[in-house]
Amino acid sequence: MYPDIIADENISASIINSLKKENFNVLSIRDKYRGIKDIEVIELAVKMNSLILTEDSDFGEWIFSHKEKSTGVIYLRYEYNQRDMITTALLSVLHKYSISLYQKFTVITPDKIRIRDI
Repeated sequence: MYPDIIADENISASIINSLKKENFNVLSIRDKYRGIKDIEVIELAVKMNSLILTEDSDFGEWIFSHKEKSTGVIYLRYEYNQRDMITTALLSVLHKYSISLYQKFTVITPDKIRIRDI
């Protein structure tokens, strides 16, 4: 069983399409809720019991500094020319850890993964 994912506005269509090809249920903020605030993304994720996939470091501040309730965040850090590598790393993490990523703040770079409890 795989987690449902809410892709923040900054997640590229190519990453979203790669997830969908692997049968992940992905809701794109850009397609359905363009322009909503980060806190609204968090609230939507809680309501839908979905992980947030983002390239926005502000979600870490919302979760750890402001103590916002969250189901989990996957934060991608990479350079534009590393998109294929980050997509591969993301899919690998999702397949390996699956629903155990709930209640975690996961940071993925092309060569490193860090998973922290929320």
